[in-house]
Amino acid sequence: MGKLDFLQARGISRRDFMKLMAATTAALGLPEVLAPQAAKAVEAAMEKPPVIWLHGMECTGCSESLLATLNPSIESLVLDTLSIRYHETIMAASGHVAEQAYQDTLDEKFVLVVEGSVPASEATDSYCMVGGKPFRETVLEAAAKAQAVIAVGSCATDGAGIPGACEIKPIGVRELLQKHNIATPVINLPCCPVKPNTLIGTIVYYLTFSAVPELDEQARPLIYYGKLLHDNCPRRGQFEAGNFLSDWNDPAQKDYCLLLKGCKGPKTYTDCAQVWWNDNANFCINAGSPCSGCSESGFYGQFSPLYAKQENFSLPGLGQIHADTVGKVVGGATVVGLGAHLIATVASGRLKNNDSEQKKED
Repeated sequence: MGKLDFLQARGISRRDFMKLMAATTAALGLPEVLAPQAAKAVEAAMEKPPVIWLHGMECTGCSESLLATLNPSIESLVLDTLSIRYHETIMAASGHVAEQAYQDTLDEKFVLVVEGSVPASEATDSYCMVGGKPFRETVLEAAAKAQAVIAVGSCATDGAGIPGACEIKPIGVRELLQKHNIATPVINLPCCPVKPNTLIGTIVYYLTFSAVPELDEQARPLIYYGKLLHDNCPRRGQFEAGNFLSDWNDPAQKDYCLLLKGCKGPKTYTDCAQVWWNDNANFCINAGSPCSGCSESGFYGQFSPLYAKQENFSLPGLGQIHADTVGKVVGGATVVGLGAHLIATVASGRLKNNDSEQKKED
């Protein structure tokens, strides 16, 4: 069966496939002329590369998020296209047959996807065993032979997701490989769970260029994590106007800025406000929930309590500054992004006054 027939047999026309490639390259910030090249690379991936997908200390939410994607479905396009050889949640095989599929793939050129955090040392290996083997050892074994490692979700990227609350203090994949001097490139795709378009776009980029995209200091692709959520927030106008939600039950405040209710958008780098979840149906802030900062290192512990006002913000050249005193240090400071907007708001007294009114109501 030819590659085009392969797609059509799964209900995907050539036109739909090219439209997906055009949308993906646009999301990656690539020129439109590269869409055919990306399509060619993905088509070639019907024969390669194999993917090993490992599960560690996690809830499987990232897999569920990916598998629920529509138009086209992950089953008919990405899973078939990428030839996922080992994925404990979706593979039909089990037991020694599944483990043999994993071992066989280690001898090929494959991409490793890791979902979930990892026990930090041999002393805590017993907390996460898969197939009778410490998960930590499996990650090290596979990562050493992989072409690239993609850590999906906040647990795998930082180790400080929900499993980070357990007593053994698990770590992220990148930190684990650094401890063992494994040089395989790691791409971190945080969020809780990972956004499907982020994973798909990253894989398409890797297939197209045989290289990882430009990364930030947390090894996140800048194309998805290069801008503050606050800069593109649909409630940005309410922030500028000094309208901050203080009463969840007041209909007049339903679209107000959520900063006083714990929104982490002003210090969270992600494209959630631009590319929404569930096939662009919604995202946290639009649904009335403050951003929890799940795309940032330190989530969840360093961003809790989730619904409490964030008193401190990091400003360039100034470090951590208390929100209500930011206006006092504007003088000689050079700030960018959130800093400028937050300073203007606090300096005008809008945030402070609004917060004071909230305390009176409480």
